[in-house]
Amino acid sequence: MHIVVGSHNPVKLNAVKRAFQQVFPQEMLNVMACTAPSGVSDQPMSDAETLKGAQNRAFHCANEYPDACYWVGLEGGCQMVGNELEAFAWMFVKTSQGEGKARTASFGLPQQIARLVAEGMELGAADDLVFRQNNSKQQGGAVGLLTGGLIDRSQYYEQALILSLIPFINTEFY
Repeated sequence: MHIVVGSHNPVKLNAVKRAFQQVFPQEMLNVMACTAPSGVSDQPMSDAETLKGAQNRAFHCANEYPDACYWVGLEGGCQMVGNELEAFAWMFVKTSQGEGKARTASFGLPQQIARLVAEGMELGAADDLVFRQNNSKQQGGAVGLLTGGLIDRSQYYEQALILSLIPFINTEFY
């Protein structure tokens, strides 16, 4: 099964591989990275913009590698909910037969990080600055840093990726 992911981030590639392995345990997987522009802000700041980024990445992969079985876009975003800036991500999966999508759980960001993001900094860069890390978005991400490693970024994406595959697990309903 050939799966093209609109990212070279090892965290995202690992999440896709683990999710697909769980959903399709009998399949041999070939997970491939593709440079895919999101077509949205470097740090999407709404639910709609974040979903659009994931969709754009998947559609770009489909155009670049039309013979693949699945094309996957993942996009992390933030949005204000009340007085709190929340982080989340959208997963979008496309095949020649249809599409699936799901959103991760959301979590509130500390004010110091939220302030940096509101000033225009990407969440990963803000995390690195506040936590004195380097390239944390290709490791545990904000969720890993804030949970003390109880949930890393790959695990965080994995559940939503499985949910985005529901239409392909239950084709008779979709």
